Amino acid sequence: MDFFWSSFVPLEKTLCKVMAPQMQSTDLTSTAGYDIIIQHLNDGRKNCKEYEDFLKERAIIEEKYGKELINLSRKKPCGQTELNTLKKALEVFKQRIDSVGQSHIQLAQSFREEARKMEDFREKQKLHRKKIELIMEAIHKNRNLQYKKTVESKRLYEQRCRDKDEAEQAVHRSANLVTQKQQEKLFMKLAQAKSTLEDSDRAYQQNVNMLEKIREEWENEHIKACEFFETQECERISYFRNALWVHVNQLSQECVQSDEKYEEIRRSLEMCNIDKDIEFFVNYRKMGNMPPAPVVYENYYNTSRNATPVRNPPPGIGRRGPLPIPTSGPSDPDYATVDGYSLVHH
Repeated sequence: MDFFWSSFVPLEKTLCKVMAPQMQSTDLTSTAGYDIIIQHLNDGRKNCKEYEDFLKERAIIEEKYGKELINLSRKKPCGQTELNTLKKALEVFKQRIDSVGQSHIQLAQSFREEARKMEDFREKQKLHRKKIELIMEAIHKNRNLQYKKTVESKRLYEQRCRDKDEAEQAVHRSANLVTQKQQEKLFMKLAQAKSTLEDSDRAYQQNVNMLEKIREEWENEHIKACEFFETQECERISYFRNALWVHVNQLSQECVQSDEKYEEIRRSLEMCNIDKDIEFFVNYRKMGNMPPAPVVYENYYNTSRNATPVRNPPPGIGRRGPLPIPTSGPSDPDYATVDGYSLVHH
């Protein structure tokens, strides 16, 4: 029989019962149960490789996201003309976003490290398992060869038995029907058949005994292999589970660290003071304390204009003199005359 004997391992090893094929084979050369175990182990190794690839792709996503956050915080303007307390809060905001990007890049590196550990574990198990598989393959080959030899010796033994029976029957049938010489030939043939039968019987028994020894050896090695495979499978499931646990913890830790950085941004925003920002802008951009003087009407000919203090012109610029005093009044005909030309038409 070739199946995963759960009764041959300690009671605490319950994985055997789970993995045991629900079948029994009467064919000594069958490897159906063993093949099912190997296929299950190969599937487990494939699952580990899939998780390893998942971590690598997740690392690429995290690294790309982190770099884009850093580029965004360093290159994209965000409230660059703000003043005072809000400006400080925006500086904290961009710094912490940059830090979040850096932490995602570090998280990507952690994912790659975990993927490398999974690969090392998977290859280590493969190497150890390969030794057992080579031993089992050699035993299966030896067992199958001996089984074929035993089957063939049995076939020859049974044929020799039939030959011996036919020789005996020939002697009995021809007891009173043949000559003495012919009867001697029949007895010689019978003796030869018995001798050949004894050789065949001896060879058959030897092959059966040899096959039994090989079967016992195969059975013992099969039990050892099953125990080893079960131990490996327990280790693999435990390692896989712990790897998933570590991965989720890393994600949680990243969320906590990011939230701490966001909390620093919130605290900086709480320090913003609208009144102070407005006051800072006024003091920073003010043009003076007094408004411009009102514009008044000035009569060009008003003499009082002469008394208006005139600012000293800049050096190098000439100063206009006072207006001349008219020599005639409004009633004088020459009042509106300039250089003999009258501005009043009569």
